[in-house]
Amino acid sequence: MTLARAIAAVLSIGDPQRHVMATRALVRDWRKGRLAWDFDVAMPDEPARPAAPELRRPGDMPKRGKIGSERSRIAMLHALAHIEYVAIALALDAAGRFGAGFPRAFVDDWLSVAADEAMHFALLDRRLKAMGSHYGALPAHDGLWQSARATAHDPLARLAVVPMVLEARGLDVTPATVDRFRAAEDEASARILTRIYTDEIRHVSVGTRWFEWGCDEARVESHTHWKMLIEQGFRGAIHPPFNDSARQAAGLTQEYYLAVAR
Repeated sequence: MTLARAIAAVLSIGDPQRHVMATRALVRDWRKGRLAWDFDVAMPDEPARPAAPELRRPGDMPKRGKIGSERSRIAMLHALAHIEYVAIALALDAAGRFGAGFPRAFVDDWLSVAADEAMHFALLDRRLKAMGSHYGALPAHDGLWQSARATAHDPLARLAVVPMVLEARGLDVTPATVDRFRAAEDEASARILTRIYTDEIRHVSVGTRWFEWGCDEARVESHTHWKMLIEQGFRGAIHPPFNDSARQAAGLTQEYYLAVAR
């Protein structure tokens, strides 16, 4: 089995539980040397989708309200579970779509990220079930994969937008979210979000490091090129407040984002 065929096969699985299990098996097979370094098939334009949740445009999503109520906490956890579920496919797609143009360590890193995202999703789905809900019980939006679709042509654009903008935003907002869950005496959820936050610092670091590697190979200045890619290919706003310490720990310095913040 080649690496590309194995990744494409996992991306074709629409059932969330099977998708998580297949991702873990893929990462194990890669680490044990069972997959050939061959990018002999293209990645699908879209991963397989589960029957639920219903996908809506971001502007059509219902308001979650304050986290004090259990209903609002379930809505927040469901939104985060959806982000983590899509992030599995994003990491797999990065390895399978762009791996041939990078060193082997690029694939190592993104498959490791995929394994983390699968674990994050499983933790959140288990927590939802403990609270009487489950993934798919509420609608979700498709903004993350829209960004993947828009950057499928260029690995540096993908790295600039997905880990260095979208995942970095999670570093900004998660600490306050954890505090709100703790204020609601939901320590179980707060612990899960803290674990995800810690791992996401590393994921942003992976994206930033490989973006800078790619810029060095292309002989372009990384901060200037990132700004150009964001202005051309990212429709959203990059705005404060920023978690500068977490971003710095990930190698995402202010030279990147302050130039485009508004």
